[in-house]
Amino acid sequence: MTRTRLDRQQILGFWAAWGGWVLDGMDSVIYALVLTPAMRELLPLSGFKNDPATIAYAGSIMFALFLVGWGMAFIWGPLADRFGRTKCLAVTILIFSVFTGAAAFSQSVWELGLYRFLAGIGIGGEWAMAGTYVAEAWPEDRRKQGAGYLQTGYYAGFFLAAALNYTVGVHYGWRAMFLCGAVPILITIFTLLRVKEPKRWERDQTRPRGGTLRAIFSEGRAKRTIVNTALLSITIIGLWAGTVYEPTALLTLARNAGFSPADGTRIVSLGTAILSIGTIIGCLLAPVLAERIGRKKTLAVYFTGMAAAIVAAFGWAFYLPDGLVPFLIVLFFLGLAGGNVAIYSLWLPEQYDTSMRATAFAFCTSFGRFVGAGANFLIAALVAASGSLGNFIALTAIPFLFGLLIIPFAVET
Repeated sequence: MTRTRLDRQQILGFWAAWGGWVLDGMDSVIYALVLTPAMRELLPLSGFKNDPATIAYAGSIMFALFLVGWGMAFIWGPLADRFGRTKCLAVTILIFSVFTGAAAFSQSVWELGLYRFLAGIGIGGEWAMAGTYVAEAWPEDRRKQGAGYLQTGYYAGFFLAAALNYTVGVHYGWRAMFLCGAVPILITIFTLLRVKEPKRWERDQTRPRGGTLRAIFSEGRAKRTIVNTALLSITIIGLWAGTVYEPTALLTLARNAGFSPADGTRIVSLGTAILSIGTIIGCLLAPVLAERIGRKKTLAVYFTGMAAAIVAAFGWAFYLPDGLVPFLIVLFFLGLAGGNVAIYSLWLPEQYDTSMRATAFAFCTSFGRFVGAGANFLIAALVAASGSLGNFIALTAIPFLFGLLIIPFAVET
């Protein structure tokens, strides 16, 4: 079957959105990679101990604040429906770039928490804006593949962050890593100068506006919005629990295996790269499976894989006497199942019309971040109270089992 040829604007727009997601993913995982060294330096400066339990607890709270900022992304949906996708896309990239770079100059955990909160507002908005843009700019017969390709950018960013940690981080420290996160400012300039609004959005400007939160809960849309939000919340809990604690788990396993701190940093970079490769493959497979067996069945397959991989990684491999290699192997499958996030990029836009699409995308993803933040606070408290890491992260497999019960209520498109 001959597919519609992409024009220059569709290609430029895709690379701007993809580049934003690459640097978005890089920014998101930088914190996980530098969590331990950053907390070791900043906790004493803030009047706290820097023992492992305090580092884990404070790190989780810092990340929860980041997710709360990310959850504020719902403000971008109505703005994008009113003023345009590319303008809001550029602004969100600018915000997370500036405040990620500013984190390099933090002198206390309070300053770092503030900068990560503000960066989260930008990152959450960029995630929704880029997904909405590609859904509307690409022709219908290529939109689903575009959603899968776009999602790979986020995990290519994980791979880039791992490479930077392997080179810049190991030699110049965590502050240099945050400075690298300021690079996306260049994507902002490119987006504003070269990328035009999707034609679908421009045509829709002559119609009555529907881009409000009330619209996505009216005219029979309430059920689908609630179900979509619940499914995304489950995805975010599992994905972020694994992503945030994967570096800490690898550092622990590397130390137990007798590796030096520098070698431990390199092993963390390797593990993050493995996770990223698995997820990129999972994202590319998602549109293919969604077309063959349907959106709902595909998500069920991925949810089952996530539950199994989380338990295998944090409940089994983490506690083995020589668990480093098994943990690294399971990380690939954890990444593969983590490709479930690509399904939402093609599925959510199919359920809402142009006038409210960005609002719906931003709301469903934002609410999940608030739930994820609450889950991180809970995990932090459990880890601090027990001094153990793996078993409590393994518990994040449970929401995916509940997700299997929710999927039948979703809309098949």
